[in-house]
Parts: sequence; structure tokens; C-alpha cells
Amino acid sequence: MPLEPLKPPLSPRRILLIVIDVFVWGFLLAFLLAINVIQVASLVVFPVSRRVFRRFNRFLANLWWGACVIVSRHLAGVRVIVTGDEIPERENAIVVVNHQQMTDIMVILDFALRRHRLGDLKFFVKDILKWVPGIGWGMLFLGCPYLKRNWSRDRSSIDRTFRTLVNERIPAWMVIFAEGTRITPAKLARSVAFASRRGFPSPRHVLLPRPRGFAAAVEGLRSHVTAVYDFTIGYTGGVPTLRQYVSGAVARVHLHARRFPMESLPEKKRALEAWLYERFLEKDALLDGFYANGTFPQHGAPAALQVPKDIHSTDE
Repeated sequence: MPLEPLKPPLSPRRILLIVIDVFVWGFLLAFLLAINVIQVASLVVFPVSRRVFRRFNRFLANLWWGACVIVSRHLAGVRVIVTGDEIPERENAIVVVNHQQMTDIMVILDFALRRHRLGDLKFFVKDILKWVPGIGWGMLFLGCPYLKRNWSRDRSSIDRTFRTLVNERIPAWMVIFAEGTRITPAKLARSVAFASRRGFPSPRHVLLPRPRGFAAAVEGLRSHVTAVYDFTIGYTGGVPTLRQYVSGAVARVHLHARRFPMESLPEKKRALEAWLYERFLEKDALLDGFYANGTFPQHGAPAALQVPKDIHSTDE
């Protein structure tokens, strides 16, 4: 079952951190709105030099996201413990992650800063957020793909984003939460029922992924990225909210990284979907061991159960 929400006790230290947190994050949000104004002004550069425009907005993303990571590390005291494969610095990649809470994004930011890819993060974003100042506008200026959750309408937008990344040789970690939503007991029950109907092994800690976006990313970015990263995030004691993460309620978060060279991935769409299903069954086994032992293995992952060859997409 999904890990329960974190329920930390209120100590005097935490109360003090929460008070400090209100002021610090209030300043950071005001700073983000000021960055939005600067981003709008940077549009004057776009017709002259797209490269300068993108580098400038990458710098702004590094600045704000970097401040978020520094605050979470040094004020809230969060330590992200990384195991698994060595991830090279400044490598273009597709990143597949399990999704439990908004705090997953903070964990990705922390690791991306270590690998010098913080300002190069690209997320699939809900279309409505592009109208929201702050994070929504910031993602728009970074060239993130916005989705309406309708594949026939989203496909052309996604393909256009990928062509821009390839043609303009834009550095990127393309982050995909392939489950499509945060896991809850009700959503897991539906995923298990789907697995049972289709003859799949039933997951216990993740949802079966929706593979269309991943397959489109591999097809569209195969010539631009050199690897697919498979990140599994594990929390101890409960899944924290974003507020708990930045206010001292979380001491450690674990991230297990696996790196798959792009040439090792299959070519055909159906085989790519099966490959992704296998990664999520491996994630399920990794989390099973993590919840039992409190750590991920230093290298590799447990063998996943075999996915039936005649698969049917969970995007149906």
C-alpha cells in the first residue's frame, strides 16, 4: 500500500522553523514574481538571439530553484541520500520518477543541482498552470510542455517541444511522472484492478505507468539525449507534504538512480511500453525492500516480474 502521510510531532525547534519558514518562503515567492517580470522583459531578446534568451532564463531558473534547494538543505536540514548508478554531470536525459507528493520535485531539484542540470529541468505541466504567475509562468519561459490531458490535442504540442529541444540543441533533463498522478490508496486499487484484468503483476507501492508520453519522449528525443534515468524516491516514517519538507519535519530522503544508455532501449513503441512497465515493477520491488530495510541497495535493482508480451496500454 502507499506510505501513510507523515505525522511529525510539534517540537519547539519545529515551531521556530515554521515561523522562520513563513518569512523565508514569503521572500522567495516575492522573488519569484520579480523573476517573472524579468522573464517577460527578456522577450525583447528572443527575436534577436534565442540562444541568449534561453541561457538567461536558464540562469534565472538556476537562481530560484538553487535558492529553494539551499533553504531545504541548510534551514530545514533535509539530506537526500543517493544510491544506485553513477549519474554523469551535464548529460541530457529523460528522467522517469515515481510520484507520491509535491515533495518529489524538491528531491529532483536537489539531485539536479549536484549534476549541474538544475536550470535545464523540463517538466510536463498541466495546461492551466501557464496562466498562473510564479511557477506556471516560469515553466513557460523554460519551454516546458503544457498538457490538456487529451492525447490527440497534446501530441502536436509535445512533438513541437521535442523538435525545438533537438533542433536548437537545448540541454535538458525531461522529467516524466509516468503514473500520471500522485499515488493514493483509491488510485492504487484501480491500478491493481486494471493489472488483474490484463494479466499484469499487481503493484503494491506504485501505479502502473501511462506509457504514451514516455514512448513519445524516447521517439522524439532519441537523437538528443544519451540516457534514460530511472529514479525511485523513498521516504521514511511517512510521505511529507511540501510544507513539512521545508519546515524541518524531514531529516532524510532516499533516491535510487538507475541509468540506461539510450542505445539499450528498444525501438518499437509496444516494446518501449513493456520496458517502462518493467521499470515500474522494479520500482515496486525496490520500495518493498526499502520499507522493510530503510535503505535502497547500493547498486542495481531486484529482478522485476516479467511483463506479458501482448501488452495493452494503461492510457486506454
